[in-house]
Amino acid sequence: MEITKRKLYDVTAPNASTGIINGQSSNVLNWDDCRFPWAYPMYKNMLGNFWTPFEINMAEDIKQWSRLSEDERFTFKRIIGLLAFLDSIQTDYSAKVADYLTDSSLSALMAVLSFQEVVHNQSYSYVLSSLVPKSEQDEIFEYWKHDEILRERNDFIAQGYEDFTENPTPRTFLKSIVYDIVLEGLNFYSGFAFFYNLARNQKMVASAAMINYINRDEQLHVRLFTQIFRELLVEHPELDDNETRQFVTETFRTAAELEIRWGEYIVGNRFDGVTIDDLRSYIRFMANKRVREMGMEPPFPGYRTNPMRWIVAYEDVNQGKQDFFEGKSRSYTKVSVDNGFDDL
Repeated sequence: MEITKRKLYDVTAPNASTGIINGQSSNVLNWDDCRFPWAYPMYKNMLGNFWTPFEINMAEDIKQWSRLSEDERFTFKRIIGLLAFLDSIQTDYSAKVADYLTDSSLSALMAVLSFQEVVHNQSYSYVLSSLVPKSEQDEIFEYWKHDEILRERNDFIAQGYEDFTENPTPRTFLKSIVYDIVLEGLNFYSGFAFFYNLARNQKMVASAAMINYINRDEQLHVRLFTQIFRELLVEHPELDDNETRQFVTETFRTAAELEIRWGEYIVGNRFDGVTIDDLRSYIRFMANKRVREMGMEPPFPGYRTNPMRWIVAYEDVNQGKQDFFEGKSRSYTKVSVDNGFDDL
């Protein structure tokens, strides 16, 4: 079966689409006449998260940068290099996905998502321009080309996207969504843990605030693509087969092992508060969580409990912008299992 692009407009079709893909739609957006009742609440949540890097005062981080250890600066820069690559291809991928989503509300959500990814990328430039010379910033944005471990995990996602863009069918479309959920729901998380651990030790709090904003956005992006994945299986039951189920489980298993290898490389046991054993378990926990959200079989038996519960992340994406960083001082006490919880 082929997959067709959404028409620019269609006077013979309803505003609410007749299908998530290969359906009919006028392509006129009426939020009160949408096929999917969850689309408009998600749109409001995404708008509620609106932010720009200019809101973040980097003054204290600039003072602290030179006092970080060599390992901390190495990991900080490597993670920024990773995020810059992932959010760059995500901007382009989400636009390509939008072409094939029949319903105009879903293509609108993809437009907002793409904009947010552009903001994420700008934020990396904003942070780096505050901390390092332009020449070093340019070098960091080139890491993804030359760092072997970084390249390995990035190629895994990029090649999955390319299978869809070069051969768009319902199945390659579905598989690309799985890769997207890996990217936004798993591939950032060892990096997020590093930044949150810095912040709970009162280091680079402004940079961690930026990461927290990005983290919140990514949670909504994961939710959006998970919804699309589930709707696709309902509308196209021929895709809800053993091939898909095995693909999801095996893809997340491979992705988690690549993320663990990356975590061993950039985090290891070099930083107080994060052990590599906990990080491995956390990544497997997150992989299982994402796969369960998709309604599939988790790749790792057990791993139902978050082993790094000290991570304070944006706990409820429905509550708007208020989060644990916000407040006049933008400072907070060191968190523990008792006063912090990661609900990712």
